[in-house]
Formats: sequence, structure tokens, C-alpha cells
Amino acid sequence: MKTSPINTALYIHQQILGQGEGYWRHSDFTGLPPAAVSKTLSRMAKEGELERVSKGLYYRPRQTRFGRSRPSQSEIQKLPVAQTLQPAGLSAANLLGFTTQNSIQSEFATSANSVPRTIIGSRAKVHTRRPETWKHLSNTEAALLDLLRSRAKLSELSQSQTKQRLLECFSEGVSFERLVAVADAEPPRVRAMLGAIGQELGKSCQYLQKLRQSLNPLSKFDFGILRNLRYAEDWQGK
Repeated sequence: MKTSPINTALYIHQQILGQGEGYWRHSDFTGLPPAAVSKTLSRMAKEGELERVSKGLYYRPRQTRFGRSRPSQSEIQKLPVAQTLQPAGLSAANLLGFTTQNSIQSEFATSANSVPRTIIGSRAKVHTRRPETWKHLSNTEAALLDLLRSRAKLSELSQSQTKQRLLECFSEGVSFERLVAVADAEPPRVRAMLGAIGQELGKSCQYLQKLRQSLNPLSKFDFGILRNLRYAEDWQGK
């Protein structure tokens, strides 16, 4: 039987009030008419039963001896959308050991189209619309791809030390094979850098050949300070 708008609103209302304090998003009501979900959540916020935290994110408060409870930043950061955030820029370079600097404003990358400021903070910098493949990478793996995208320009190490640290990253648990598996979604220069790194580390020809075939043989790629990789020229680096 098709659910009427009235029944949909009643169902959502009962679900939220029955759960007590907590966070609610449109995706918590998958299968219900999106317009009805949006309208109901908005109405409940206007009536004071919910608090709108950010676009598409609502909070159901509870009454305490000090008044209504408030949204917790630590709890917000545990929500699924926050789990898609990975370090980028200076945050990525710091995580990987290329710099000891800590940015005043955190920097993140995500495959999402947007991230609520409530989650990342008003001063944070976020790079959206990264490839969907990033969802399945560890923070270290994503940070390494971000570093290659920027040609390691944020490294405070010398050129030779940067190269050595880069090779160490692949020896300390970063899976070269996992990054090759998602390389098709990366810029050509990243695939070329991965090829040069893999060849220097003696990785399987199977993976190197896959990277090689994905590159235009007539193109040249700016490796930045990573141009000192032993096989940079073999991988069209400059």
C-alpha cells in the first residue's frame, strides 16, 4: 500500500521522538519520499522539536537540569559523513612525515560534493569531489596520493630526503598495489610518479605495465622536486 504524506510525516515524527537524543539526516529515512522527509524534518525544526545543525543534519535534544542539551562536536565528527574526510595539503604532509608544521586551519579531502561546516569547522579547508575510489583508502594512502598530486611541494625536507621518505612510505605499510588499483581515477602525472616509484622499488612488471599503458607516450609530466626519482625520465617526468 502506498504511504500517504500524512502517514510518512507521522512515521518520521514517531521514529525521532521514540529514539530520544540524537542526530538525524535525510538518509536515515531511505525509501520514504524525499520531499516528505525534508518537509517533516524542517517542520519539526521550526516547531522546536529538532535543531538544525547544518544542511541536511538535525539534532534531537534532551532536557537536562541545565536546560536543553546541545550538539556535541565530538559526536558530530563520528557521523558517517565525517568518516569520509581524509588529510590533504599540509595535514597530509605532516601525517606522512614530510613536515613538522601543523596548519592553523585543518585541510581535508573528500569524495563528497560538500561537507557541513559544523563537522569540519569554520576555518578548515576542504577539497571536495575527489574520486569515489578514495572512500576505500586509508588516511595514509589518501595522504600519499594527495602528496603526489601536489608534487610534494609542501615537503620541508631536502630534495634527496623527500625522495627517501617517499620510498620509505611504501616500505612502511602503504600498499603500492592498492594505489595502482585506483590510479585510473588519478591525474596522469600521479600514475607516472607511481610508475617511477614502483620501478625503483622493484615492483611487479604486471603493475608497472598497467600504469605504463594508461599514459600517453607523447606527454611529459612535471614531477616537481620528485624529478630526482631514479626512473623519472623513463616515466616521462621532467
